Amino acid sequence: MMDNNIVKPLPPQSDLETKRVLKRLAAAHRALAELKGFADTMPNKNILINAVTINEAKDSSEIENIITTHDELFKAMSQINYNNPAAKEVVNYRTALWNGYEAVKTKQMLTINMIIEIQQYIEKNRAGIRKLPGTVLKNDATGEVVYTPPSGEIEIMSLLSNLERYINDDYDTLDPLVKLAVIHHQFESIHPFYDGNGRTGRIINVLYLVLKELLDSPILYLSKYIIRNKTAYYRLLQEVRLKGNWEEWILFMIDGVEETAQETLMLVKKINAVVEATAQDILKVLPKIYSRELVDLLFYEFYTKIVYLEDGLRVSRRTAATYLAALEEKGFLTSERIGRERIYLNKRLFEVVQQAGSNK
Repeated sequence: MMDNNIVKPLPPQSDLETKRVLKRLAAAHRALAELKGFADTMPNKNILINAVTINEAKDSSEIENIITTHDELFKAMSQINYNNPAAKEVVNYRTALWNGYEAVKTKQMLTINMIIEIQQYIEKNRAGIRKLPGTVLKNDATGEVVYTPPSGEIEIMSLLSNLERYINDDYDTLDPLVKLAVIHHQFESIHPFYDGNGRTGRIINVLYLVLKELLDSPILYLSKYIIRNKTAYYRLLQEVRLKGNWEEWILFMIDGVEETAQETLMLVKKINAVVEATAQDILKVLPKIYSRELVDLLFYEFYTKIVYLEDGLRVSRRTAATYLAALEEKGFLTSERIGRERIYLNKRLFEVVQQAGSNK
């Protein structure tokens, strides 16, 4: 039996690419390549990223018992002062994800400082790396301590430096999906922050796939898969610590990538179909106001405002308001006054994303 409380530096001293692991990798890579290929054909990536990341933010927060609805999220995204703490936390998560993605694309690496910044966006504080002892992970049901992560800033920073090297240097020629499983386990075991470790770790997953060019956009998230298999997820995390059972953990994560890539591809295709159908319908019903730029603006988020059309189409406030009123009259949008503003919800996009988010 291994010592449950000692986190060893990477790489693990085990054979990680077992026969079973190697057999399962091909299917996961195929599913990822298909998702990447289809996403690359879409003309406006931001539409896709925004639509997919909101479900990820919602699911990842749900794992931490932060529960909200798509309707509340839509209001929190469109109103800075909207008073719903759970929805605001989910919006913070999405902001963290976007910023992390842009940093990885710019710097072509994933560093400790970038990870600390991601956690700051999630938690909206600057507590940083844990300095005080006493952090333990407990079984929610029984209250029993199941794991005590390393304590002390020096030890935590040393392990994080080692993890940073492991992420950015491919000195071991491991398949990146195997490394993804190792990186996720190591980060969750280091547990470097007082709060937000789980959510930060789940963002690291997708940023690593982008870093390794297995995806161009941050559109594959394992949170729904983890919710669905929560018991197995925590059991297998612990089995690596207690028994060194890397094989089952790696297979679990590879299966998660494959399953999630297939589901995300279906969602991406649905979003693409809705964008194209809406473009055709607006052209048919409202040819005088139709433009591809208008369609893109309507799908950039769940909602739009007069000012978005003013800026995006370079039209007057009156023209923007006329366009939105016409689109609402024909059933493309539905509006609601929130605070002092009128917000226009893209019903078709909202329904597709909401439906995907409810299929746990």
